[in-house]
Amino acid sequence: MNEGKKYIYLDHAATTAARREVVEAMLPYFTDIYGNPSSIYSMSAGQRRAIAAARAKTAAALGAKESEIYFTGGGSESDNWALIAAAEAGEARLAEGGRELSSAAKTAKRIRPGKHIITTKIEHHAVLHTCAYLEERGFEVTYLGTDRCGRISPEELEAAIRPDTVLVSVMAANNEIGTIQPLAEIGRIAAEHGVLFHTDAVQAFAHMELPVNELGIDLLSASGHKFGGPRGVGFLYIRRGLRLRSFIRGGAQERGRRAGTENTPGIVGLGRAVELAMAGLPENREKERKLRDHLVSRVLAEIPGSRLNGCPVPDSAGLRLTNNANFALEGVDGESLLIMLDMKGVCASGGSACASGSLDPSHVLLAVGLPEQLARSAVRMTVGPENTMEEIDRAVDILKESVTEIRKRNGSLEP
Repeated sequence: MNEGKKYIYLDHAATTAARREVVEAMLPYFTDIYGNPSSIYSMSAGQRRAIAAARAKTAAALGAKESEIYFTGGGSESDNWALIAAAEAGEARLAEGGRELSSAAKTAKRIRPGKHIITTKIEHHAVLHTCAYLEERGFEVTYLGTDRCGRISPEELEAAIRPDTVLVSVMAANNEIGTIQPLAEIGRIAAEHGVLFHTDAVQAFAHMELPVNELGIDLLSASGHKFGGPRGVGFLYIRRGLRLRSFIRGGAQERGRRAGTENTPGIVGLGRAVELAMAGLPENREKERKLRDHLVSRVLAEIPGSRLNGCPVPDSAGLRLTNNANFALEGVDGESLLIMLDMKGVCASGGSACASGSLDPSHVLLAVGLPEQLARSAVRMTVGPENTMEEIDRAVDILKESVTEIRKRNGSLEP
């Protein structure tokens, strides 16, 4: 970006600005209260109290226990830890000659013996690439398809469960098209079969309620920079009683499960961001819904050959995150469009920020049935509570202008 240039930022699914209150909460732990939390002097005790307070705020947002929250370096690390540790636990039980669990053992959520995992075709690459790694190690993975909205079928999920299934990993809400999965049904099915349920909630956490006990979630991943917190810090919720191995070895931090000197400023910032996001959730969600619905309405009405990818809006059934809009635009190359939007002061994306630079069309859009050519034309616009209706109108005007320019240049579709 050019310094001093005013941008309309519509890529909140990729990252968000750290809130000023978050930065202010973090600053003392860089310069004044900087002792190692594992040391015995009083400065370190202050750090330990700050970490404990952040853990309590995070746990409260999920209706979880403080002892079930483990701070990590971000969402990708949390996903890796959840999948690999659960898979290895199932493999270890298989090696011990474990048999099918009794009803009592299933209720206690013991790890099943086996090497089979179920996930979906539209997961973030942090999950998909980890599953590919596990397949290289001899695990079997079933990839569930979705409907055109991007939702899996609970019936298909249940049919895919085998005696050796260890884990079901289904994201809470998709990062590209915003589709919210039927988490309660997934949790119920997993519990009835004694299978662990992990959800990648990186896109959903602090943007919707996620009561882990009500939803039957055993493992949940989240990342601070998606909701006004700092980058480089996240957490993994691990239901109490699950015996999963440590992910990083070398110290007693995070109750011996994630070694390394704690990122106290980041953890404090994450806790403050959680606190602020949850307090403002109803108001922010309603504001984002109005902005998003206005954006969608104008684009579909005013740009010929446009379509909304994922679930429709207005969304009375709550099947889509309130800030998400993802469009396919006939006769347009998505990469060229994004460059043009950037030149005109609008920040948007083609999908997952973690897949930027890839020449391949979105695996999510292909999985929900979009033809490859349309998938290559996609642009994702995700709003935030700081956006204004004036910014949305200006962004749509710029989008219309840019689409028309590209189509005229290509001769691909009449404007």
